[in-house]
Amino acid sequence: MPETIFAKSRPGAGSFTAATGGVSFGGLEPRTPATGLRRREPGLPEATEGEVVRHYLGLSTLNHHVDKDFYPLGSCTMKYNPKVNDGLALLPGFTGLHPEQAPEEARGGLLVELGEALKAVSGMDAVTLQPVAGAHGELTALFMIRAYHEKLGRPRRKVVIPDAAHGTNPASITMAGYEVVQVKSAPDGCMDLEALKAVLDEDVAAFMITNPNTVGIFERHIVEINELVHAAGALSYMDGANLNALLGIVQPGMLGFDIMHINLHKTFSVPHGGGGPGAGPLVVKANLAPFLPGPLPIRMDGQARWAEPGPDSIGRVHAYFGNFGALVRAYAYIRRLGPLGLRRVSEHAILNANYVRVKLQDLYKVGFEGIPLHEVVFSAINQKRLGYKASHIAKRLLDFGLHAPTTYFPLIVPEALMVEPTETESKATLDRFIAAMRQIHRECEEKCPLLDSAPNFTPVRKLDDVRAVKQPKLRWRKDAS
Repeated sequence: MPETIFAKSRPGAGSFTAATGGVSFGGLEPRTPATGLRRREPGLPEATEGEVVRHYLGLSTLNHHVDKDFYPLGSCTMKYNPKVNDGLALLPGFTGLHPEQAPEEARGGLLVELGEALKAVSGMDAVTLQPVAGAHGELTALFMIRAYHEKLGRPRRKVVIPDAAHGTNPASITMAGYEVVQVKSAPDGCMDLEALKAVLDEDVAAFMITNPNTVGIFERHIVEINELVHAAGALSYMDGANLNALLGIVQPGMLGFDIMHINLHKTFSVPHGGGGPGAGPLVVKANLAPFLPGPLPIRMDGQARWAEPGPDSIGRVHAYFGNFGALVRAYAYIRRLGPLGLRRVSEHAILNANYVRVKLQDLYKVGFEGIPLHEVVFSAINQKRLGYKASHIAKRLLDFGLHAPTTYFPLIVPEALMVEPTETESKATLDRFIAAMRQIHRECEEKCPLLDSAPNFTPVRKLDDVRAVKQPKLRWRKDAS
């Protein structure tokens, strides 16, 4: 592990600090209340400016990230984000805006066009850009679903999901005050239609599903599923987490979905991870448009406008117009690629996932038969028979400079290894990943000790997983070993 800045501390070392004497604060001198003063020195390290800069630069190289190497985290779409989009979001004309400026002065046209593009991609009728994460979009959608049923005078209390649903789905349902009803998957990894029919009653407010589903397979009965949901008086919600597989190929609105959130940080190049900022716009059919949170981006008489919603709106779910910088990045991505480019995104994502599947399926069992789309779920049960689990494989991959796939999810696949290569990885990178996976299998057969001690060559070596959960060290302590 590299030497910490605390270890580099030398008494008396320091950096230049600009004097503040004579600076006017408009007659208001900054004052710290006495109750906020420390009683003793904080014990911070003493180091020169150069040492501090090198310390933080060194830290930035320790974590694995998508700009460093392959990051095949299944279901999360960790794809390369073009830096040109970051640069565009940092243009002074954007960063200098004030949220209270008039739409015609505040690049309102950009957001209107983004909304129109998202409607075109999804086949929906209306959009709100307010939600700032996928889960935030889910919760907003569930509030709208509740308002819809209450408007009809028949409030309902249950939401149905498949057993392979993303973890945010049941969490959002519970937070919205609904009861979660889980339906098992069929042996082919798709929704079990008979099990679904058995739970669709007059108390069901909505059905939520990801399509392609969490095992990467397109729900081939989705039109029939949505017809069953609507026949029960419920609404059909699509979790847009896997939209990267459908761009320019399938419009969810044409499949019968009423509402969907779109993860701009997954599908449309907004940087993913680090806690945000994200963006999870909602697109809806006309029957749900009156319930959208506002203000809403619209075009009126050829001008961009922010329309206040009607009396049925659930109200604001975020200050102003959403995470503007994230929306600029998504807009730039869509405009740069155009309709044909967006379709190629999905085609290449599907091609890459199936290339990995074909090259590894002789050693790693595929979770479900059939051709998946943007991601493939392997099961490490063959390796488990040799004495090694999915976690051994994941940790050993770190020694090759590659991030691990998602492990142990979805829960319906034993010893799951969920790989989503995305469209931005080259064949050379995929071949390197495939070679590493095949070598790890050989090591399982040979009982290689490196598997038990992995990761062996990372800044932090193998951890005690149980102890790390029960006794986490989340901050530095001067007296810590």
